[in-house]
Amino acid sequence: MRNLLLCSLLSIPAWGVAQTSSENLVPYVKPIIGTQRMGHTYPGATVPFGMVQLSPDTDTIPYEMNGKYNGDVYKYCAGYQYEDKTIVGFSHTHFSGTGHSDLGDFLIMPTVGELKLNPGTANEPRSGFRSAYSHNNEVAEAGYYKVKLDDYNILAELTATNRVGFHQYTFPQSDQSHIVLDLMSGIYNYEDKNVWTFLRVENDTLVTGYRQTNGWGRTRTVYFAMTFSKPFYQYGNKNFSKRQVYQGFWRKFDQTKNFPEMAGKQLRAYFDFKTTAGEKIKIKFALSSVSTEGALLNLRTEAPGWDFDQVKQQAQQAWNKELSKITIQSKNKDDKENFYTSMYHAFLTPITYMDVDGSYRGLDQNIHKTKDFTNYTIFSLWDTYRALHPFFNLVQPSRNADMIKSMLAHYDQSAQHMLPVWSHYANENWCMIGYHSVSLIADAVIKGNAPFDANKALDACVTTARHGTYDGLSYYMNMGYVPEDKNGSSVSKTLEYAYDDWSIAQMAKKLGRMDIYDEFSKRAQNFKNVYDASIGYMRPRLSDGSFRAAFDVLSTHNQGFIEGNAWNYSLYVPHEPEQLIGMMGGKKRFVAHLDSLFTMHLPDKYFAETEDITRDGIIGNYVHGNEPSHHVPYLYNWTDQPWKTQERVRMILKKQFKPTPDGLGGNDDCGQMSAWYIFTALGFYPVAPGSDQYAIGSPAVDGATLQLENGKTFVIEAQNQSEKNVYVQKMVLNGQPLNRLYLTHGDITSGGKLVFVMGEKPKKK
Repeated sequence: MRNLLLCSLLSIPAWGVAQTSSENLVPYVKPIIGTQRMGHTYPGATVPFGMVQLSPDTDTIPYEMNGKYNGDVYKYCAGYQYEDKTIVGFSHTHFSGTGHSDLGDFLIMPTVGELKLNPGTANEPRSGFRSAYSHNNEVAEAGYYKVKLDDYNILAELTATNRVGFHQYTFPQSDQSHIVLDLMSGIYNYEDKNVWTFLRVENDTLVTGYRQTNGWGRTRTVYFAMTFSKPFYQYGNKNFSKRQVYQGFWRKFDQTKNFPEMAGKQLRAYFDFKTTAGEKIKIKFALSSVSTEGALLNLRTEAPGWDFDQVKQQAQQAWNKELSKITIQSKNKDDKENFYTSMYHAFLTPITYMDVDGSYRGLDQNIHKTKDFTNYTIFSLWDTYRALHPFFNLVQPSRNADMIKSMLAHYDQSAQHMLPVWSHYANENWCMIGYHSVSLIADAVIKGNAPFDANKALDACVTTARHGTYDGLSYYMNMGYVPEDKNGSSVSKTLEYAYDDWSIAQMAKKLGRMDIYDEFSKRAQNFKNVYDASIGYMRPRLSDGSFRAAFDVLSTHNQGFIEGNAWNYSLYVPHEPEQLIGMMGGKKRFVAHLDSLFTMHLPDKYFAETEDITRDGIIGNYVHGNEPSHHVPYLYNWTDQPWKTQERVRMILKKQFKPTPDGLGGNDDCGQMSAWYIFTALGFYPVAPGSDQYAIGSPAVDGATLQLENGKTFVIEAQNQSEKNVYVQKMVLNGQPLNRLYLTHGDITSGGKLVFVMGEKPKKK
């Protein structure tokens, strides 16, 4: 009886049992947030973790011009730029918020009038098939996108299932209505990116084929099945490839028109219709990594009918189900839009990467079949190990476990016998540094979310971390640091390897593997080897043991760091903040360093050569627009001024996140920026994944309810929270005072209630 009474007083269901929210949260999602410049997100149609990401592309900027990198292409990492005036078409695969790119497969564009088979240019849009559009006639929702193509008076609508993109085009009356299928188009495109493309016209409503590209993913093959709601009466293609020396005997046929097999490196196909005013032509476009047969199976299983509105409704129901894992209370509409758009971004990737029968293309380019898990791809691990995967461990533990199983499958298929570093579409692209798969595996094991062979996973982590040919690791293992004269970005690598090694040690300890624990605990101390006490910063060392003489603590270029400077990266010891504070002169000096980080002015010259950082993503010298600093505001918790963490995180939330197209201060990077927002808005953050602790911050919502997968709920109440009342006065967990600056994972997953009492002035004692 006492427990039931306590639950009533705490305003949570008895025993912490989850209750399903009936609120529709989809209207709070604004997919247009972050679509301009630095956000690099896309506003199209997809379902949570969906293989299809169907979205408009607004230009066809090439990766290189005159043999040199074209810097303008960086704006098109996600294919869509809010400031552009035209749309070139709708493609089916996109990255969300990455700083490099690929994909943009199978672009479709509906047109009327004269058939055009080139996209034209932004300066001369009517020279090609692109169309002008207006944001006044554009609707972007979770699972749905709509826009009017002004040049053709066509209303375009998009929705999706997991593996099928569903198009609905409302045409005017015309005897010259076309659907263009562009197999040349891609993101970060260049002349030789297409290795081969193939189309096969099965009948007058069904087309199948594939595309193989050589880009960020070196050997990437995607199959498709495309079906129309109305038969086309003629079709054809144009091959834009340079003339091949050998062409075989296909010259017996006119392959350009009404010929059922099309093949080449640079193809655009078209399908012709006659339409009446207001007539809708619908297209279902299914993807597979395995075969056209697999794509057809996906299509017929997930989208057997032609009811567009029903598929849209199902997509939005799927989104509402995932968004409802956390319901918040806030008096501010902007805060709700920021929060649920962040949830939306966090649930875009990784994506499902298998057919409905479990078949998928592996890293070895062979076809595999899962037995007990969903296979996922797009692992931007240098970014997402920090907050996104810890967030999944909390609210998507089953999915996160499947993602780890996908990584272990990657390891089994790897010729290098390594876990993924940055992988997508059956390819390891080796982008960025570290071996951060080990962090998220350790985080899952430590937090009790390991429905896989944890000892086998640990073996994979250890093998990866001992791979001496990888990115300076042999130097690191032999010398205790990466020497800058032998391997660039040496300080960043040393620091990140040390953190990863600590996470391996924590997992080993949990599993009773003390020999591994001892080895990697020692390696985890290597961060000390790149600290120069004479200047108080991490600094590149050379192979002779000396620190490099030429050094600028503010520069991001050629200083031993990647996407950061010494002022920021010197704080990257998330696993040993107490030791870091001691090394840097104690709490008083450490606080002064942190304060200066947020208050100093960083001249433009120090980030002018850093492509993915602009002034918008910087506060003082604190670079929130890039990931290595994301834990830094929470480091005040290890000093005698933790109230400054509360002040700083609320300032960052306000300055770096807005519900506008330019509302993200940096790349979302497959959900990492958004996961930082979600944790921070709730009032806690995982400073060191691989620990079961979350550092306390300052909640920016009035309340929240986490519906946990184990059936429990965790309720957060922030009394007196406001823009001014950002300081925590006291905390109460399940009716008892919480006199520590962290929550444990178990505190949350056991269910219960955390009450923050907020005030306008810091509580300094």
